[in-house]
Amino acid sequence: MGLRIAIGSDHRGVRVKGLIVEQLRGLGHDVVDMGPEETAPVDYPVYASKVAGAVSRSEADRGILICGTGLGMSIAANKFRGVRAVTCHDDVTAEASRRHNNANVMCLSADMLGERLLSRIVDLWVRTDFEAGRHQRRLDQIAEIEAEQGTSPEGGSCCG
Repeated sequence: MGLRIAIGSDHRGVRVKGLIVEQLRGLGHDVVDMGPEETAPVDYPVYASKVAGAVSRSEADRGILICGTGLGMSIAANKFRGVRAVTCHDDVTAEASRRHNNANVMCLSADMLGERLLSRIVDLWVRTDFEAGRHQRRLDQIAEIEAEQGTSPEGGSCCG
């Protein structure tokens, strides 16, 4: 059974996003493209919020974000409760992020990764399962930190 994957980018990642959408659909996944469609300049936090919010609210199983480096997207996405966003740049980071960290949002560089490598990273990331075991204990500790930090001084939720 395929995953429901939300995907978004900034203007620099629009072309790469299109390639990844095709790849994921070809692998049988339900892909929700959260934009943008055009290459006019946009602010990456807007699209990171759309994708990470969908993952945080369980409207998507996983998310993929693309910007120039993947770094800004990762920072913004990690502000949402329950999101474990990682920047992947090779096979090792893609596989380990799933096996050990149960990453649910992958952030990619549109500028620094070639198409073949991107395709391999995406394939590895969507088909790698979480190992749980000792890794679950660490994710539980992260969830505790998140719960402790989850309320702003004004009393509202800080994170999606």
